[in-house]
Amino acid sequence: MADGMTTERDPATGLERQPVIDEEIRETSHKYDVAGFEELQPRRDYPPYRSSLLRHPTKDLQQVDPEGIELWAPVFGRRDVGELESDLTIQRGGEPIGARIVVTGRVVDGEGRPVRHQLVEVWQANAGGRYIHQRDQHPSPLDPHFTGMGRCLTDAEGRYRFTTIKPGPYPWRNHHNAWRPAHIHFSVFGTDFTQRLVTQMYFPGDPLFALDPIYQSIVDPRARERLVATYDHDLTQHQWATGYRWDIVLTGTHRTPLESDFEEDQS
Repeated sequence: MADGMTTERDPATGLERQPVIDEEIRETSHKYDVAGFEELQPRRDYPPYRSSLLRHPTKDLQQVDPEGIELWAPVFGRRDVGELESDLTIQRGGEPIGARIVVTGRVVDGEGRPVRHQLVEVWQANAGGRYIHQRDQHPSPLDPHFTGMGRCLTDAEGRYRFTTIKPGPYPWRNHHNAWRPAHIHFSVFGTDFTQRLVTQMYFPGDPLFALDPIYQSIVDPRARERLVATYDHDLTQHQWATGYRWDIVLTGTHRTPLESDFEEDQS
């Protein structure tokens, strides 16, 4: 037992080492490959993502009266969303630190039709990989000029657009030396606040993809790839910002994997 603990856990933190997680990811991927069926959404009880075993829903969904919920839920309209709320670089009276980026794309249904005038919200860590949240206390500086939150409405073609700072990776305590790949959280509302879909957008070529249990909890590689944005040089602005495109598909066989099937350890 002592030798196993020395090999599998870091002596300073007591947390399991990365090779333990890597082996579980490989085993799960192999079983999926030989099973011969498609599984396009994140697993709720994905063992390498340790807290998912304790936190995923275990009971059937309960039917509720939507009209009753709407009496207590917030409401929004076009006049409630300001034009400047989609620019996360101008919200705190100064220039935030980090690489400026533009992220745009379309929200569409399974047939490719635009989802018009829908509320899209984003939240993210700053360039140092830290959120403005009391639970995020890892030793990386907060940026006084960056909130990490923004929103907009899709236009008649289903397009959204945000200007922001490229987020940094951040550590979490799933296992020893665990780091989340850089990502931006997206929330899309339907016609009311009971229709909310939440997902994450990642950046191409991140070396942390293979090591991250949350990203890997989507065991189908094609479905995982739908979470990765595409660098777009035509969208990139000279001496100002690099550009990324990422579409959100709400229904159909190619829909974007959603966070509704799992919960994350940090915001």
